[in-house]
Amino acid sequence: MSIAPILFVTGKLAEPALREQLEQLAPVAGFDYVVQVMPITVAALLTTDWVSRRIEAPGPISRVVLPGYCGGDLAPVEQAIQAPVERGPRDLRRLPEYFGQTSSRSEDYGRYDIEIVAEINHAPRLTLAQILQKADALRADGADLIDVGCDPGGGWSGVGECVRALKSEGHRVSIDSLTPSEIAPAVAAGAELVLSVNSSNRHAAADWGCEVVAIPDDPRDLESLVATAEHLEAVGAAYRLDPILEPIGCGFAASLGRYIEIRRRFPHAEMMMGIGNLTELTDVDSAGVNVLLLGVCQELSIRSVLTTQVINWARTSVRECDLGRRLVYHAVARQTPPKHLEPLLVLLRDPQVSEFGAARLEQLATQIRDQNYRLFAEPDGLHLLNATTHLSDEDPFRLFDALLQTEPKNLDAAHAFYLGYELAKASIARTLKKDYRQDEALEWGYLTEPETSHRLSSKPVQSKPNN
Repeated sequence: MSIAPILFVTGKLAEPALREQLEQLAPVAGFDYVVQVMPITVAALLTTDWVSRRIEAPGPISRVVLPGYCGGDLAPVEQAIQAPVERGPRDLRRLPEYFGQTSSRSEDYGRYDIEIVAEINHAPRLTLAQILQKADALRADGADLIDVGCDPGGGWSGVGECVRALKSEGHRVSIDSLTPSEIAPAVAAGAELVLSVNSSNRHAAADWGCEVVAIPDDPRDLESLVATAEHLEAVGAAYRLDPILEPIGCGFAASLGRYIEIRRRFPHAEMMMGIGNLTELTDVDSAGVNVLLLGVCQELSIRSVLTTQVINWARTSVRECDLGRRLVYHAVARQTPPKHLEPLLVLLRDPQVSEFGAARLEQLATQIRDQNYRLFAEPDGLHLLNATTHLSDEDPFRLFDALLQTEPKNLDAAHAFYLGYELAKASIARTLKKDYRQDEALEWGYLTEPETSHRLSSKPVQSKPNN
């Protein structure tokens, strides 16, 4: 028994683009469709009450998909058509995503087994209130343990109070120090992990009664790490091994090799990688670096990472690691490249950029019957269209000057501000090869801040529906 088609509702302006999209999408997504073009130019100005009085089905339908901007209660449309009604995406170019065609995620996507240890650097220099505030923010972003970073030289008398305060707020805590006199009160107050242990302080590890992170005396001296691990084994202390990741230019590739070697020598040992040594010390946005290092950890079964977010380009590393650990877990578990799975980690550029093209824009220009401005960011420049105008230029200032020379009657101060704001977004989109959609926020992955469409909410120059 075949499933009845889906009825898509649109306006005159978007009809050609919708039909072209559906022609490609329907066979892939597995549905049949029919389209009803409402007697209105701009579909974004539709309301459900208005649609309910005009909607018609050519026969049995399975559901109705309205334009995403169509405002109002869906119930009148459902009563009029006697079928389920839903709003689709605001931009019809997002229909493939709406029908689940751009992601390779499985139903269990989101699992992970890498623990995030997030360090609060120079904790002795902060007030207790500042430490608790930072810890709450780190936990909200995905941190599993809050690492209390002590200053070199030791001697922080407030470390016990700090750990107790964090524990009282429900945080799991680690202590980052090499000084036994600083570590002991932290452990007594509830710290469950000590960073770090080498030949200088391993004699005290058995007294702490908690897990420790073993590091080499010198990053290039792998045998010193092995000796510390053997000592910890002998005294019955639980440990994780961290050969130390070194920055690019200081032995980065060789340090990666040491992680591989330690995994070969200790196939079942717990391991940690301090990924902040790369994100904080490399002039590049941290998201890609974090995901790459997490991929290394996942393949080597390194189940914990230590990260910091001090320098501005790495200030969201914990959130990136939380998203990234899910991505690499899925990739390794499924033996599939980590592609088309986590759009929230694609920040600077978009996965794909839609283009209308010169022919489509010329067609749109002939169909517009109102004075509302439509903006498009195309490879050849920025385009501004309404019923009487089609201007284009690569420079938004020249484009606006050209608009002023037409002496538009609808360009008051508020509208000019709106166009300036949208032109700035469109220009950024062209510069970075991002997708621009008028009245919507540019997509910055997990950093995206949704926008309210002021043009559509106020409708300063409305196009009235035709009867």
